[in-house]
Amino acid sequence: MAFVRAAKASDVAPGSILEVQVAGKVIALANVGGTFYAISNTCLHRGGPIGQGPLEGKTVTCPWHGWQFDVTTGKANMNPNAGVPCYATELRDEEVFVDVA
Repeated sequence: MAFVRAAKASDVAPGSILEVQVAGKVIALANVGGTFYAISNTCLHRGGPIGQGPLEGKTVTCPWHGWQFDVTTGKANMNPNAGVPCYATELRDEEVFVDVA
C-alpha cells in the first residue's frame, strides 16, 4: 500500500499524540521532537485507545490500564518481546503521510 495523508503536521505539536484514521485503521500519530511516528492505536492489554494517553518523551501510556509503549518502535516497555504494529511516516509539505500496509 502507498503512503496516505494522516494529518497536518501542525495538528500534532511536538510532545503530543493524536488518534487519526488512515485507510480504515485508527492509528496513534506522535510527534517526538519534530519527528513523526505512527503505531497501532489498540493496546495489547484490553484494546484501549493508545492515542488518548499521555506522551512523555517517546513513551505513551494507555489511559485504560497504564501499559506503556515506545512510539518509535511500537514495543511494550514492560516486555520488549511484545508490541503493537508500527508504521512508516513521511513529512511532505507540512502534511504527515503514513504507510499502513
